[in-house]
Amino acid sequence: MECKYFFFDIDGTLAAGEMRSQYIPESTRRALRELQEAGHFVAIATGRSYAMAVDYMRDMGFSNMVSDGGNGITIDGKLIGIKPMDYEKCAALIEECERKGVIWAFSPDDSKRRLAPDNRFNEFTRDAYMETEVVPGLNVRDYKEIYKVYVACFSPEEERLETLRELPWCRFFKEFLFVEPADKSVGIKAMVDHLGGDYKDVVVFGDEKNDISMFRKEWTSIAMGNAIEDLKKLADYVTDDCDKDGIYNACKHFGWI
Repeated sequence: MECKYFFFDIDGTLAAGEMRSQYIPESTRRALRELQEAGHFVAIATGRSYAMAVDYMRDMGFSNMVSDGGNGITIDGKLIGIKPMDYEKCAALIEECERKGVIWAFSPDDSKRRLAPDNRFNEFTRDAYMETEVVPGLNVRDYKEIYKVYVACFSPEEERLETLRELPWCRFFKEFLFVEPADKSVGIKAMVDHLGGDYKDVVVFGDEKNDISMFRKEWTSIAMGNAIEDLKKLADYVTDDCDKDGIYNACKHFGWI
């Protein structure tokens, strides 16, 4: 069979359940094993930073990953590179938050930490997703790079942030939103180019708003049954829910396993 290049989103696609209590369906693990045994290339495509996704990648048996919303590439277990976000736009957002009294934090590197000027972020979000390090007097201009920005507020309070309109963002929790790269197709194309593959052999699986960028006409796009309607409209095929053998059933349907 001709080699296919599979890219899977994590949350709601590979992993079922709430973000804080996720699990991988056994049928999904079986599908991944059988795809690799059949000679296909498999990779994760996630908005998570490399630091926050690498352990997950290894635990799932992957060695290839598009991370950081398309800005990071890992091949054969080796991090090829990560591109930070647009510095000036992110700095302008943080400075607007500061002026308007909106709680903020940011990641100055691709690690498991984010920086905040005080304890308000922790107190407001009660988030354990990653470590929040308090740096009194924190000034974004003292740092050369920005990888993510976190804005703590309830929807639709973010609408008053004018600079946010210039940046990609997603809300996974009601207490805060993530400002992060959001074009996974950039990383997918870079990886396939590096491997000398053809875009027509790419297959992507996703379920959420941040997967829209990778649902492109050049390749095959599969939406999970639990996907948002906007994504299903762009899909070449809609499979079953993540927790109802969606990935396995789609791979069997197309004869990939």
